[in-house]
Formats: sequence, C-alpha cells, structure tokens
Amino acid sequence: MSETTEEHRQEAPEKLGFTVITVSDSRYNSLKDAGNVDDVSGKLILDTLQSEGMKAVKYTILPDNKDLIATKVSEIIKSRDSDVIILTGGTGISSTDVTIEALEGIIEKRIDGFSELFRRASYDEIGGSVMLTRVTAGVNRGVVIFAVPGSPNAVETALEIIKKELKHLVKHARE
Repeated sequence: MSETTEEHRQEAPEKLGFTVITVSDSRYNSLKDAGNVDDVSGKLILDTLQSEGMKAVKYTILPDNKDLIATKVSEIIKSRDSDVIILTGGTGISSTDVTIEALEGIIEKRIDGFSELFRRASYDEIGGSVMLTRVTAGVNRGVVIFAVPGSPNAVETALEIIKKELKHLVKHARE
C-alpha cells in the first residue's frame, strides 16, 4: 500500500452513520400486508456494518418503483444523517429492476472501481453469469451510495469490498 493511501486511511472518519434500503416488491408487500418481513440481505448489511462500529441511521423497504427510490435516497442525502447509503435489490435486468436507473440522476460522481471489483470477485464465485449483475456506486454531496444485488451471497461479496475502503471513501467524498 502506498504511503499516501495509508495516510488517507489514518485521516478517515472513525464514526459513520449509514442507511440500508431494501428494494423488493415481494418484501414490501409482505411488510405492508403482514407487518413483518424476512429480509436476509438488508439485515446482513445492518449487522455487518454495525459490527464494524458504524451506526445504523435508517432502514427501510421500498417497492421496485424508480420515483420512490429516487425520492427516498434524495431525502436521506438532504437530511445529512447518513454518510453511506446501501441499497440492496432491484439491480437485475428484468423490467421491474429499476434501482440503478433511480440512482442515475442522483449520483454526481461514479465510483466505477466498485463495480469492477464486485464483478471480478463474483466471476470467481459464479462464472460468466456475472454479466447479468448490475451494481453501482457513487457520491452525492459527500454521501457515498452503493447499489448491490439482493441475494445474500452477492451482499456478502459486496460487503467484503465495501468495508475495507468505506471510511477512506467517505473521507474523499467529503472533500
């Protein structure tokens, strides 16, 4: 690791607040109808980042609706409560998968390296079908945003990449 990278990591903030948004019609409808939902991927993100010493600010489940997703992410950014927003689900290629599209008008600067690293790690796990995987990351007003697939395995892969550089990313996003 370069001296500059190590210096930046030492200057990175220690305490981060984060928001988790699960995007899924089925989970949203279960929550709405039954009042509870089994959201393995959302809980995995919450548990992992809290175990890393970060503070969960908000957790919500939304349907696959581009406008609702964009509105909620914009509200969270404006609130200035979260340093990081992680969305899980709605990143596939079916007609209802709109998470990536919802973020297109929100992300000011993309972090393409995350997508590259995620697909490389996923290729080692699942092979060529990784080409169906869409992920994105970027920054808006100092808030780092990630969108990852909804499968627990994909979330684990993403978190392994994210947690290693998250504080470093937030440091640079704030500059």
